[in-house]
Amino acid sequence: MNAKLLTVSPSPHIHQQQSVKQIMFGVIIAMLPALLMSFYVFGINAIYVTFVAVASCIAVEYLIVKYLLKQVPDVTDGSAIITGILLAFNVPSNLPWYIMVIGAIVAIGIGKMSFGGLGGNPFNPALVGRVFLLISFPVQMTSWPLAGAGFFEVDATTGATILGTLKEAMMQGSYIPAVLQEAPAYSDMFLGLQAGSIGEISALALLLGMFYMLYKKIITWHIPVSVMASVAVFSGIFWLMDPTHYLNPLFHLLTGGVMLGAIFMATDYVTSPVTIKGQIVFGIGIGLITVLIRSFGSYPEGVSFAILIMNAFVPLIDKYIKPHRFGKSNKKAVTA
Repeated sequence: MNAKLLTVSPSPHIHQQQSVKQIMFGVIIAMLPALLMSFYVFGINAIYVTFVAVASCIAVEYLIVKYLLKQVPDVTDGSAIITGILLAFNVPSNLPWYIMVIGAIVAIGIGKMSFGGLGGNPFNPALVGRVFLLISFPVQMTSWPLAGAGFFEVDATTGATILGTLKEAMMQGSYIPAVLQEAPAYSDMFLGLQAGSIGEISALALLLGMFYMLYKKIITWHIPVSVMASVAVFSGIFWLMDPTHYLNPLFHLLTGGVMLGAIFMATDYVTSPVTIKGQIVFGIGIGLITVLIRSFGSYPEGVSFAILIMNAFVPLIDKYIKPHRFGKSNKKAVTA
């Protein structure tokens, strides 16, 4: 056999009719409803930040591949575009351009290319960039333009997200029911009329993207449903125990980055388990950690940290949750 015909690549090795490029651009199409909703709510700033993020991610990957790895660049597969859009989805629409560029350098340079590029990174690159920016620029990363400022409004009024407002009120001893009276209506939160990161505000738009990816068989239901279901179950337990100090499950699902993380970041092929059981365990872990951070941590949001933590456990999940080998009986041998 000609050795040149053999190709060595990282696992998993699963044959699909769709190419990498088709899958990547399928995900981009699925993100369009959330992207368009962000343009409608936050205006030209959201367009500007998204453009800077995507252009920076493409440029950083091209430069690293060409001048550091000394390889032929191929940024047309769509992976850098997805990282750029997801990075923009996780930041405020008024973030300065230079901070966005720094986030792209960290996301692509450290989160992706330092591990060999597409297929080798253990952590979601966009979340690596997002968490780095959150730690390095906490003020800029937590100043949220209010929804409905106007399409061409550049200096929009900023304020805290409802999750941030509730966390601050709880730390001061206020009760949840009193604070919730000033929160947006659930219908507004479902549609996207609330403060927050560019891509996390509209549950409806994100769900449309999820249904599209399920229809195109880009993802399966196991990770997003297990994340959202576990968030609902664990937050529901705390809420039933004490509704004056814990938020109800619907509020958890419609605010912050639960749906964005569950649908577009936890489902990343490279950083998620390969088996169905493993994916469900992975999703439950993300949901549990998210609720624990939101309920007991000092930071109001926990999705990004939860996904990165569970990314680190993916090798262990894949090691201990394996399908039965072909031809091997599922029944244990019975000895006399």
